[in-house]
Amino acid sequence: MQEVMKNSELQPAMPACWNEATKPHKFCPGCGHGIILKALGEAIDELELKDKVVFGCDIGCSLLAWDFFAVDSVQTHHGRTTPVITGMKRANPDIVGVAYMGDGGGYAIGSQHLFNAAVRNERITIILCNNCNYGMTGGQMAPTTLPGMKTETTPYGRDVEQTGYPTKGPEMVAAVAPEGAYVARGTVSNPRQMKAYLKKALENQMAGNGISFVECLSGCPTNWRTNAKQTWEFIERDMAQYFKLGELRTPQSEEG
Repeated sequence: MQEVMKNSELQPAMPACWNEATKPHKFCPGCGHGIILKALGEAIDELELKDKVVFGCDIGCSLLAWDFFAVDSVQTHHGRTTPVITGMKRANPDIVGVAYMGDGGGYAIGSQHLFNAAVRNERITIILCNNCNYGMTGGQMAPTTLPGMKTETTPYGRDVEQTGYPTKGPEMVAAVAPEGAYVARGTVSNPRQMKAYLKKALENQMAGNGISFVECLSGCPTNWRTNAKQTWEFIERDMAQYFKLGELRTPQSEEG
C-alpha cells in the first residue's frame, strides 16, 4: 500500500480539463505543443472555464490536439480555425472561443483571417505555435523560418532576398487591432510566463475588451534534427533574438 502511494505521489499534476483517455499525447518527443497545451489547460482550470471553452484546432501538428481537452472541441480546415471560432463566438457570445494553430495555419493560408479578425477586434483568443517550419509535412520552410535556417525546401538556408523575412505575427496584430486588444509572445522555455500570457488572453476575452493573440515560441527537434541541448539553445538564443518576447499590447497600457 505504501509503495502504491509513493508511486501515485510521483505522478505529475495534470490539468483537470485534459482528456485523460488521450494521454500520453501524440506529439513527437521534445515537441513544444504539449507544453503550450498544458499551460493553456492550467489557465482554463484556474479561471474555471472548462464548461465555457470551445477549443478549435487547425490542420498541421496542431490537429493532434483535437481530443486533447475534455471541452467542446472542433477541428477545422487548414487556416480556417480563426473564422470558425469567430462564427461560434458571434452565435453564442457566452462561450470562450479558443483558436489554436501553427505558424502555417496562422501566417500563411490563414493570414487573411488573422489580419481581419484583428481589424474587426473579434472577441476571441488565438494561440499560435511558432516552431519555424512546417512540422507535420516534413519540415519545409514556413513564414517564420529564420534567415539562413536550413529546411527541407531551403537546404542552403533561407535566402531573404528571394523569400523575404520571417513573419512577426504579434507585431502585425498589435499594429492593426483597435483599442482593447491583448497581444503577447511567450516561449516554451519559460512556461510560467507563457501561462500568464495565456491566462491574460482568456481574461481579456471574458472582459469583452477585444481580440487576444498569443504567439508561443516552440521547438521541433524531429525536423530541426537537434538534440535536447541544441533545441533549447535554438529556442532561447536564435528564436528569441529575432522574435522578441513580452506583451506588445494590453488594454491597461492604453488607459489614460
